Amino acid sequence: MTQTLHVRIESADRSDLEERLEAIDAGEDVEPSEPTLSIENLETFGRVFRSTNLKLLEAIVEHEPGSIRELARLVDRNPPEVLENVNELADYGLLELEEDGRAKRPVVWYDEIDADIPLTTGSGQGRKANA
Repeated sequence: MTQTLHVRIESADRSDLEERLEAIDAGEDVEPSEPTLSIENLETFGRVFRSTNLKLLEAIVEHEPGSIRELARLVDRNPPEVLENVNELADYGLLELEEDGRAKRPVVWYDEIDADIPLTTGSGQGRKANA
């Protein structure tokens, strides 16, 4: 079964989260929401989802490496560089690092990313072409 992470370029809106938490506290049934990551702008999106990071995510999903060193071998890169990229991905919640003895094992729970990239500003008004 495909697990999809939805990514949007927008500032994180926490109002829905607060309402959901209040409903849970009140004992109400709350429908699970789709896993969504909000990235603040297109520049950050480009940095986080650059090709080197996407290759790391693909290798983790396909091969389930047991350590950062093993992941580095899979993508033919130096472990310190891979660790830097993995930490960035972990900071954004795109992967988790599980302790496995002395090693840290990168884990990705999804196998597909769905990105919503708006081509207009937040006002919904795009630039008009000169005629």
